[in-house]
Amino acid sequence: MSANAGTVPEVVPSSSLIPAGAKFPKAAKVALGMPQMRANLAHATGTIREKRAKVAGELDDWEQLRDAASAIKADVQHRMPELAIEFERKATEAGATVHWARDGVEANAIAARITREAGADEVVKVKSMATQEIELNEFFEAQGLRAWETDLAELIVQLAEDKPSHILVPAIHYNRTEIRDIFRGKMIDAPTGLTDDPAALAEAARLHLRKRFLSAKVAVSGANFAVAETGSLVVVESEGNGRMCLTMPETLISIVGIEKLLPTFTDLEVFMQLLPRSSTGERMNPYTSIWTGATDGDGPKDVHIILLDNGRTDVLADEVGRQALSCIRCSACLNVCPVYERTGGHAYGHVYPGPIGAILAPQLEPGRHDDLPYASSLCGACYEVCPVKINIPEVLVHLRQEGPHQAGEKAAMGAAKAVMARPKLWRAALGAARFFTRPWRNKGYMRRLPWPGSKWTVSRDMPMPPQESFRDWWKERER
Repeated sequence: MSANAGTVPEVVPSSSLIPAGAKFPKAAKVALGMPQMRANLAHATGTIREKRAKVAGELDDWEQLRDAASAIKADVQHRMPELAIEFERKATEAGATVHWARDGVEANAIAARITREAGADEVVKVKSMATQEIELNEFFEAQGLRAWETDLAELIVQLAEDKPSHILVPAIHYNRTEIRDIFRGKMIDAPTGLTDDPAALAEAARLHLRKRFLSAKVAVSGANFAVAETGSLVVVESEGNGRMCLTMPETLISIVGIEKLLPTFTDLEVFMQLLPRSSTGERMNPYTSIWTGATDGDGPKDVHIILLDNGRTDVLADEVGRQALSCIRCSACLNVCPVYERTGGHAYGHVYPGPIGAILAPQLEPGRHDDLPYASSLCGACYEVCPVKINIPEVLVHLRQEGPHQAGEKAAMGAAKAVMARPKLWRAALGAARFFTRPWRNKGYMRRLPWPGSKWTVSRDMPMPPQESFRDWWKERER
């Protein structure tokens, strides 16, 4: 606890306001009642959208790069077992130790064992979606170990005892005044009189983390890419904290989803042009770290790589849904999504929010997130900006069709099918609909139908049935 804690207002973690285990409709309703969070999101996503559009527009071959990336990822999915084995062989030859983890439980246990064997009770971390997915920090805490986040946004979230709400910018739901208050209240060595100036906040974080970097025996990272032909891992970042974690500790543990594989370094070239522009709106990211095994006198001498499945092979078995495994975690889809911008990431109830989360979470954890494929207007903006051309709307519709359907919904669809298959019955039903919906007419729409129609009109406007059908119009025209 900081010495300044009693002098600043407490920032309430927005994730704590979402009821635990709430489905998306209920969670979204709560999030819509957070005006400051929504304002923060709108400002941040709007800024990133503009930057991305500008730098992507500078490349004449942008669409060709997207096509190439899509083809490479499709090839990886067809050859994943072969590429994973090749990566293991090359990484092992280079001095790394490769572990295989069926799920998060195995991955966490392996990471904890390696940490203890290194004589450490704490680790420094590079920003990693895979470690969030398996809840490594929480597992370590339960085991008496401590994981220190070193990415600035992840540090903010950790200090606030909150959860990330964005894939790329975990603290996107906070503004700089709130960040200052978090630092003052939770950072033990926060400077007295700390302001909300970005440079001052960055300096406070730098001073806070420096001693962690200098004393850490073990670091934990993920990877943006894993190159099979050499056994190399790649981390792309903007702050330099990753470089510190990857070079200073004696032991490095990298937890890598098997979908991060790329066949060759030539393939990596394509993604290094796409990822910075799609994520942070930069032509080139400030830091790219590539390491292959362990090298005497250069970086960690004990390198461990945990290849993580955690449901990915099950996703791979779905010929439509497997597109989600092409994701390179750029978050471009989140920044253009009208649903995400209004609800934020916590409403999704999963580490992967937004459009990509709506197709990835239900597949990684079947039966737990069946509501998320409906958290979309199917506008297609996500597909248009995705650097690897994941057809997110197609997968959303596929998952809706494959997911569970309530008895009432099935009965309604069955009745509609029966009516539409009989022209006379259809015409009679249309006439009845025109008559019985008149009390709810409002400027050409039905806005407040009684139950069960209210479940639709509570969030959507339904057009009134036409006064004249196309068949009636055609029949009248032929007279």
